[in-house]
Amino acid sequence: MSDTSDQEQIVAEAKKFAAEEIRPFAADFEEQAAIPKDLIDKMAQKGYLSASFPKEWGGLGLDPVYYGLLTEEIGKACASTRGLITVHTSLVGEAIVRWGSREQKEKWLPLMTSGKKIACFALTEPLVGTDARSVQTTYRKEGAKYIINGSKKWITCGCIADYFLVVAGGEKGIGAFLVEREFGGITTTPIKGLLAGRAAHIAEIEFEDVEVPAENIIGKEGSGFTYVVNTALDHGRYSIAWGGIGIAGEALDNMVTYSRQRSQFGRKLYKHQLIQGIIGDAVTKTHAGRALCLRAGEMRRDGHPDAVMETTIAKYFTSKIAMEITIDAVQVHGGNGCYNRYPVERLFREAKILEIIEGTSQVQQEIISSFGLRRYYRV
Repeated sequence: MSDTSDQEQIVAEAKKFAAEEIRPFAADFEEQAAIPKDLIDKMAQKGYLSASFPKEWGGLGLDPVYYGLLTEEIGKACASTRGLITVHTSLVGEAIVRWGSREQKEKWLPLMTSGKKIACFALTEPLVGTDARSVQTTYRKEGAKYIINGSKKWITCGCIADYFLVVAGGEKGIGAFLVEREFGGITTTPIKGLLAGRAAHIAEIEFEDVEVPAENIIGKEGSGFTYVVNTALDHGRYSIAWGGIGIAGEALDNMVTYSRQRSQFGRKLYKHQLIQGIIGDAVTKTHAGRALCLRAGEMRRDGHPDAVMETTIAKYFTSKIAMEITIDAVQVHGGNGCYNRYPVERLFREAKILEIIEGTSQVQQEIISSFGLRRYYRV
């Protein structure tokens, strides 16, 4: 098979895997507030925890387009499971692939690929969200080690992570450190009462005089935000853009299926013209969103200079249409849409999160507007 055929086969297998191993149990994962360890192990065996890593480091070597398509299939089945892949693979893994030294790659990537170690991205804090440059977690250099103190919040996979890619500030600026749980001085507290992401092991993390070897800094001291954080967030936004299409597509599937099975006023729901209008809009939005994601993936694959911006546009658009389509899916379900025995109730809640994480929709609008004001100004 050609490389393209190989990648298509991997995505096809991921779709089957999601249908058999994830989708039927997504509601159970949420109720149990956990992604089962055996599922994580199965995904590692399939290579999904390192799908975008180069084959040199044990990854599947998927190009951005096919990695996005795989992310969509996992995200359709369960947003929390997709969240694990987003933080472990896209945010942390891709940052190490891009900015880690060869020694760091040799040490950590194989463990991440095998699923023996799970990584999470520790940026957001109790008082710092969108303004990521203002992190209050600190580091200081003492001989051949760094000492880290501070708190992080809303950290996906924080409860189960073995590694924390911690963003902290010091004399030379922002630094990014790979902190291993076994170093000690780390306390993780599960966050309960969440609107969504209940199975994603989201936690608040305290770092108290955590000693980190100097070889665990990713990139240069002081360049953590400009290089490591921006790389991680760009890859994260790309993954989440496809996650939005996953939620939108799953909501559309459920909406159409329900409308063809449920009757009102002596006719199936889909026979009513206003329901047809809702479905028509949902189909159009889903196709448009997927086209944006595919375009962003192609540009990333080809190294296009506007790839980051196209990714931002795709993330903004798909998070927006995922919210719109899930609202309509709940409406089509009527009272049943408000009941957790129907997937659209969960999808509606999960969609809202996408408008907040990896940069709020309002921040994305500002970035896109700035781009537009430069690109489309006619002198």
